[in-house]
Amino acid sequence: MSLLKHLYVDMEPKFMSLISCWSATISEIFSYTACRQLSQMFFAIFFFHISELILAIAIHGKTNVTLSSLLISKNYILAMICSVVEYIVEIYFFPGLKEHWWISNTGLLMVIIGEVIRKLAIVTAGRSFTHLIKVHHEEHHKLVTHGVYAYIRHPSYCGFFIWSVGTQIMLCNPLSTLAFALVVWRFFQQRIRYEEFFLRQFFGSEYEEYARLTHSGIPFLK
Repeated sequence: MSLLKHLYVDMEPKFMSLISCWSATISEIFSYTACRQLSQMFFAIFFFHISELILAIAIHGKTNVTLSSLLISKNYILAMICSVVEYIVEIYFFPGLKEHWWISNTGLLMVIIGEVIRKLAIVTAGRSFTHLIKVHHEEHHKLVTHGVYAYIRHPSYCGFFIWSVGTQIMLCNPLSTLAFALVVWRFFQQRIRYEEFFLRQFFGSEYEEYARLTHSGIPFLK
């Protein structure tokens, strides 16, 4: 009994310290700042993916659309999980980092702008827009150069780039902001090169002239 009592006396301060630590962590996670920023993040993700699927069905018909139009991959899920982990770690150790509301609200504005640009691109392109790159020219596939496409060649990519980086600025996540910007930029650099190869095959000099007069929509990619 004396041994158990000794162990209890010895462990009690450590146990109480652990409880206090967890209590502080939970308090930070459920603070007003965290609730607002994380709820904005989760709503932005939910709205983006559901609206992508709904628009795809509206344009191409339910029988021609699969759940792949949700645009959710394993790498994407991992990236979002990492961003949430970064947020939780930082709000516990550096809570003041998340209180820069002008930065967070700038990110929120970027999320809205990115969403609007992408959805305008999808609606404007209509049946010419697909989530998969076309490698064969179909009859209904037209070169869209009006609306938002008059200024940006790949407005849907531009919109997603702004949206994705904006989600991390909204969370005041410095590491994920940089990582998202680099990874998404690299992804679109390769995708645009691949897609434009086929667009030049499909539309020839017409696309060459269009590409000369417009920007890709991704920073540092003409």
